[in-house]
Amino acid sequence: MPGPLKVATPVDGDTYAGILQFYAEHMQFLDERAAQEWADGFTEDGVFEQNVKPEPWRGRSVIAERMRAGMERLAGRDVQRRHWFGMVACDRRSDDTVVTRYYAQVIETPRGGPATTYLSTTGEDVLVLRDGRWRIRYRLITHDAT
Repeated sequence: MPGPLKVATPVDGDTYAGILQFYAEHMQFLDERAAQEWADGFTEDGVFEQNVKPEPWRGRSVIAERMRAGMERLAGRDVQRRHWFGMVACDRRSDDTVVTRYYAQVIETPRGGPATTYLSTTGEDVLVLRDGRWRIRYRLITHDAT
């Protein structure tokens, strides 16, 4: 778990832009219901934790499997979700990981209906650079109003 930043250094502009690009692609996979491609954004031993779930999801294959099941449930509701990340802060740690903190909203639009905010959260990720690509080692999503 990332926890509060202690000794951290803001990332440079190129790194920041690369992380924002990673998040844009990562969330678009989720919105397109491409569970495996979305899960590929995690390291093999990555962890996805939410304050509303009893146990974190551990390992890329488990993360993909559980997200795929969630997408199948959503498919029966005939809605489109869009994930938005903003206010992204990125700090490099001494072990060369990058800790990010951000706000996230999930907007849901039913066919023929108005868009509404389905969910509002904060997120914290620990990112690592692997073979020139950012990957999530650890993600904590904290749902607002919980």
